[in-house]
Amino acid sequence: MALAKILIVDDDQESRDLLSEFLAGSGYAVNAVEDGFAAWQALTGEVEGYGIVIADLRMPGHTGWDLLRKIRQHGSKQRIILMSSFISGADRKLAEDLGAQGLLEKPFQLSELLRVVGELSSSSAMEIPS
Repeated sequence: MALAKILIVDDDQESRDLLSEFLAGSGYAVNAVEDGFAAWQALTGEVEGYGIVIADLRMPGHTGWDLLRKIRQHGSKQRIILMSSFISGADRKLAEDLGAQGLLEKPFQLSELLRVVGELSSSSAMEIPS
């Protein structure tokens, strides 16, 4: 089984680099961009598509929330993992309501990210909301 193609969206260059290198080293095809606008361009311009999007919630301009809403409004089927240094109960509820499949609070263990990505890229992954 081929591993999922992953798009990482984070305004922090160091975080993007760390996550990209780790996931690429784990066998995933990875691309990373700095905000939701660049992510949407990557998602709509990629012929083979991304299976998983990992996005920071809070970024200047287009946030992770904005990107998640846009992906779902367009009926795109990417599995979404959101991350942030602070996640409130309201954030958890909104992420669930909007159809995110994962929510990670920074700092998180890279092994936890790999576990979530592995689950979402498997054939038994959670259903994508319609």
